[in-house]
Amino acid sequence: MKVKPDNYIALEFLSRSANEGFARTATAAFAAQLDPTLDELGDIKTAVSEAVTNAIVHAYPDALGKISLRASIFDGNLLEIVVRDWGCGIADVDRAREPLYTTGGEERSGMGFTIMESFMDSLSVRSRQGKGTVVTMKRRISQRAGRK
Repeated sequence: MKVKPDNYIALEFLSRSANEGFARTATAAFAAQLDPTLDELGDIKTAVSEAVTNAIVHAYPDALGKISLRASIFDGNLLEIVVRDWGCGIADVDRAREPLYTTGGEERSGMGFTIMESFMDSLSVRSRQGKGTVVTMKRRISQRAGRK
């Protein structure tokens, strides 16, 4: 049985670099209802930036394409963020998740998935060549004392 979220947002945008900041800010504004600490909010923003930037840079290297972002809140202050593209896909997901591995040239650090994984509680990456990639990140936001 699939659990329904208490609340969610769904965004769709072109793979333009200017939209990375929009996705990061919109997700942070949505997550704010969970009353995260500034550190938690910073972690969420960084993870979203990495996921969206990966889609912009790697999924559509020679053309513009569509990216979707869905952020959902589940019972227990669980935030789930799904970033999806319909681009070229990742040939070897396990290798792509290795620190310092990149297909983006010398200007790329190869740390995107590592950063996402370190700032979120869980990270899942599904990809099919020629079909696109789905990155799912989850983070439980701590319940602060005195808050319901």
